[in-house]
Amino acid sequence: MMKQYDKYAPNDKFDGLALFSGGLDSILAAKLLMEQGKKILCLHFTSPFFGDKNAVPVWEQKYGLEIIAVDIAEEYCQMLCNNPVNGFGSALNPCVDCKIIMMKKAKELMAKYGAKFLVSGEVLGQRPMSQRRDTLHLIRRDADVKDILLRPLSALHMEPLPVELSGEVDREKLLGIYGRGRKDQLALAKKFNIADIPTAGGGCRLTEKENARRYYEVMQKVQNPTANDFFLSNHGRQLWNGDIWVSLGRKQADNEQMQQYKKPGDYVLRIEHFPSPYCIVRHAQKNEVPAEELQIIGSILASYSNKACVHFAENKECLSIKIEHEDSIERILVEPRRFEQYKELHFEEIKEALQALKKNMAE
Repeated sequence: MMKQYDKYAPNDKFDGLALFSGGLDSILAAKLLMEQGKKILCLHFTSPFFGDKNAVPVWEQKYGLEIIAVDIAEEYCQMLCNNPVNGFGSALNPCVDCKIIMMKKAKELMAKYGAKFLVSGEVLGQRPMSQRRDTLHLIRRDADVKDILLRPLSALHMEPLPVELSGEVDREKLLGIYGRGRKDQLALAKKFNIADIPTAGGGCRLTEKENARRYYEVMQKVQNPTANDFFLSNHGRQLWNGDIWVSLGRKQADNEQMQQYKKPGDYVLRIEHFPSPYCIVRHAQKNEVPAEELQIIGSILASYSNKACVHFAENKECLSIKIEHEDSIERILVEPRRFEQYKELHFEEIKEALQALKKNMAE
């Protein structure tokens, strides 16, 4: 499969590569260097938790930038599931290690695009976990980008880089923004004629409690989880009973998205003759799912189809569930019913376990 970042190589060369989230600060950081005549290629990183490669053409047209999507899903999931060195934020967000992995990937791509430096829209003092002075130093040290990482929005609060000392980048045209306020950024956006201001915020699902409870079970139970597992957990209802994981589409968009994440070993269940959620059943340890559990899951699936439930209530006729597994297809008859052992976790249920995990990592 072709990587997204093959878009420009090998003939297009750039002065710098800029980390690009789609937020205002990353837009402004790139624009400041472009204002100096530098050719900047923006890198938009994607994973199950952040990024939208489909938005790249829209951003390019709207902001006048050159952007490529860079898939770091597998590397990121491996980092997330192996106790991030610098810990988690308020939920499951490993913000410091996140920046380090992005910086390392950007550095790897420099030679390919002939780039001399990296660009980041980080602002000193803006975020409590990842944008303190000590943390900014830690990120550039551990990513091994100390002499090539330019932070144009707060550059005047930092030691000059070789590209500044040589005059290749004019330090006097860089800024010294500090703190959580947005006044300076909004003024700069006006200067660059950016009318459509992106909403403030990181856009990372790992910072949200609703998503943290989805990912926690995957991290704790799935044997060697991959990006596929986390992509699947983004959609619909996520029900767990021990190591048996049931994903149920809530709406048509979920049904369509979930189909691309079906993989060998999965069971796919659908209600026949009635509208049905798409249902993937996966065993966390890659074992077979017992027939009696599939019977229960079939009943749960049927209970989420209103028309199927009405038909059963009026006719007392069991519903047919089609089960696809590997190369086999079978059908079972069920009554629509919910079972307490299959449930969705709430954040409060994992809060203590998550706090204990963070404590253990800190010790």
